[in-house]
Amino acid sequence: MSVLLEFAMFPTDKGESVSEYVSQIIKMIHDSGSDYQLTPMGTIIETDTLSQAMTLVESAYQVLDDAGCDRVYSSLKLDIRKGKNNRLKGKVESVRNRIGDVHC
Repeated sequence: MSVLLEFAMFPTDKGESVSEYVSQIIKMIHDSGSDYQLTPMGTIIETDTLSQAMTLVESAYQVLDDAGCDRVYSSLKLDIRKGKNNRLKGKVESVRNRIGDVHC
């Protein structure tokens, strides 16, 4: 099974720039050993189970809670597929192979 989770999580009570807090979440994800891709609007992770994905979401919230954040916003999207793996890279490669020389 492959679980792709695209999510964003950040405090809404810490001012206009929250990269200090988001970077702590990214470090936690990196340290977890899960494959991930940071994007300007969120982070995409791939896990073997839904439980692992949700544990990372809970851990991300805990990072912000430990940092003294009183209000947190989050959005999540899931793509769960049985019988597949390495979709974080594979899905992008599949599209790139179909469009040839176009750079994306």
